Amino acid sequence: MNTLWKDIKFKMLHSGSRINLLIGINVFLFLAEYVPAVIENLVFKSNQIHTFTESYLRLPSYLPRLLHHFWTPLTYMFMHAGFFHILFNMLWLYWMGQIFEEYLGTKRTIGVYLLGGLAGGFLFVLFYNIFPLFTQQPGLVEGSSTVGASAAVMAIVIATATLLPDYTIFLMIIGPVKLKWIALFIIILDFLGIAGLNAGGEISHLGGALFGFIYIKQLQRGNDMMGFFANIFKKRSKLKVAAKTNLKNAGNTPRQEDVDRILDKISQTGYESLSKQEKEILFRASKDNEG
Repeated sequence: MNTLWKDIKFKMLHSGSRINLLIGINVFLFLAEYVPAVIENLVFKSNQIHTFTESYLRLPSYLPRLLHHFWTPLTYMFMHAGFFHILFNMLWLYWMGQIFEEYLGTKRTIGVYLLGGLAGGFLFVLFYNIFPLFTQQPGLVEGSSTVGASAAVMAIVIATATLLPDYTIFLMIIGPVKLKWIALFIIILDFLGIAGLNAGGEISHLGGALFGFIYIKQLQRGNDMMGFFANIFKKRSKLKVAAKTNLKNAGNTPRQEDVDRILDKISQTGYESLSKQEKEILFRASKDNEG
């Protein structure tokens, strides 16, 4: 057991991957809620723990309640409504997060996750307070809330698909599929679900997806919104994602404009279109970002 705990601790804190850290936090909080809740239910036939988390940690759509529970736009994106909810969220975060960090390094991961979650929460509250589908149903806005990492995970998923639209992964039964088609399918599914039973969840997914898309488009224009988060974790200089091929500077940090050009080229024609020199520049930039 001691060895298992050491392995988990290493994966979360010392592997260099922020994806592992985020998954660890989500799983820890899930177990911290559900293990005591099951014991409480078995022994006392009570659900006070779940009642507390639903009241104080979920994101409410009702504005007066949100003002009093102002921390919920952050806490909701680390809580889950059941085992399969967290399972599929963490699987998507792991699969797509690995690709995200392979091409953009690790310093942007937490920022995209948090801001994607906040964007999803914002869109959820906005929709529930302006559209008649929700406002004209008595008691719906006052009693609705959302929970889960889905919006934050969607930001990672769509950011990755926007950066690498032709990147191909293998799906069981279906076979090889490009990321752009997976992203399009998910977005259409979420949009159609707005009028369904999980409207709040679908809306928050779209908010996270929108942020992920905008972030990568801005990054490709040389505007990195993750500067604050990158500075939190940097040990050396901030990652400069550029793309001009100048190998005589191979021992130095690649220039920002060089990496930006490479990222733009990946978005347009795919990773395989890069020359050996461009791949080396991107590799060095990623390693510098992880340092």
